[in-house]
Amino acid sequence: MELKLYPPRSPVAQREAWIRAAVTTGQGDPFCCAPEWQMSYHEAFNPGRRLLIEASGGNVLAFAEHAPSPDEIFLTPIEAHWCFGCPLLGHDAVPLFEELLPEIERRYAPRFPRIVISGVRPDGPLPARLIRAFADRFDFYLLASSEQCGASLEGGLDGFLSRRSANHRKKLRKQRKRTQEQGVTFERHAPVAESEAAEVYARMLDVESRSWKGIGRCGMAETPALEFYDAMMRRLALLNGSRIIFARRDGRDIGFIFGGLAGAVYRGQQFSYDDEWKEFSIGNLMQVEQVGWLCEEGAARYDMGPLSGPKMGYKSHWTENRVRIETWALIRR
Repeated sequence: MELKLYPPRSPVAQREAWIRAAVTTGQGDPFCCAPEWQMSYHEAFNPGRRLLIEASGGNVLAFAEHAPSPDEIFLTPIEAHWCFGCPLLGHDAVPLFEELLPEIERRYAPRFPRIVISGVRPDGPLPARLIRAFADRFDFYLLASSEQCGASLEGGLDGFLSRRSANHRKKLRKQRKRTQEQGVTFERHAPVAESEAAEVYARMLDVESRSWKGIGRCGMAETPALEFYDAMMRRLALLNGSRIIFARRDGRDIGFIFGGLAGAVYRGQQFSYDDEWKEFSIGNLMQVEQVGWLCEEGAARYDMGPLSGPKMGYKSHWTENRVRIETWALIRR
């Protein structure tokens, strides 16, 4: 098998197979395994890297070359910052990667790159497959571990709310009544063209500029997050894959919530609200509105990403499922 290293910004012919493999192989975070996340990261954060992407028989490999020096070379996941996705997708992705090892060795001789694999579920089949294939030639190192959280959408909105605490449900009822009295409404958007995505994104950024994140210059309006979500929304528009809800009052946007679909799994991305409305729990109510929309469409799961970290504790009120994912390094002996 030939090692195909794609130049920056090259088209990815295997896109459909890649999406299919991301959503059908039991990944901890299927949306972040798909090209909408991976290639948007590449475009916004590291567009100069060459990519190793291979699809065969329902299996997909998706790596990026990272060479900080001639003597230090890595093959990493394309998105190698948060490490939410997995670069080995499919039942036979490990054998497919093993087939490429001789070409990798020839390409990088006399050095052999260090291999970084993220999105490894300790309770899944991938660890055993990696150890069985590579333990005789590679040392394995655990680089990082995180806990992802999500919620089932079984039973629709009522079923989802039944799995929240009684106290949380009571607060939501009070918050909804309060905002209704203030004349707050909610507006749905699912762009199907890049121009439409750009218009919606501009509205989102306007809200962001008035949020605590925009005021503190630490949100999605800052580079490279600005370019990352722009690229993601453009890609999702080609699939009708984004779901955005605006909270509005008197014809003005006061909040938004945004995420994307990977098959029947929704992955939350960002939400913001005007800082003048911080006492009205706009974020909570947009979450409920988003869940209701997804349930109407038959979505099965609502993923919210990592549970740990600054300002992530609120997610525990919205989710009941926990999935641990790890990042491994394979270094040839």
